[in-house]
Amino acid sequence: MVVKVINFYQEGCMACEEQTPILREAEKELDIKIEEIDAVKNPEYIKKYTLRVTPTTIVLDDDDVRERMEGLVHREDLKVAIQRHLPEPLTR
Repeated sequence: MVVKVINFYQEGCMACEEQTPILREAEKELDIKIEEIDAVKNPEYIKKYTLRVTPTTIVLDDDDVRERMEGLVHREDLKVAIQRHLPEPLTR
C-alpha cells in the first residue's frame, strides 16, 4: 500500500494560492509529502484524473484514487481525508 497525495493547481488561481499554506500545514502535521502539479502545464493529468477545477487534491493508494477534493479544502478536512488512507492513523 503506497499512499500518495497530489494537489493540482494553476497559476493565477486565488483558491490555489489559499490552498498552498494548508497543504504545507498538513504535510508537517502528518509527516508526509504532497506533490503539487500545475494542471495547465501538464495537461495529460487533466484527462487521466478527469480534472474539472483547480485546486483539486487527490489521495492515491497504489495509483487508485481513494479521495478527491475539488476546490479549497480546509486543513481539518484535508487531514481527515488523508489520514483515512495512511497505514497508521496519526493522532496530532
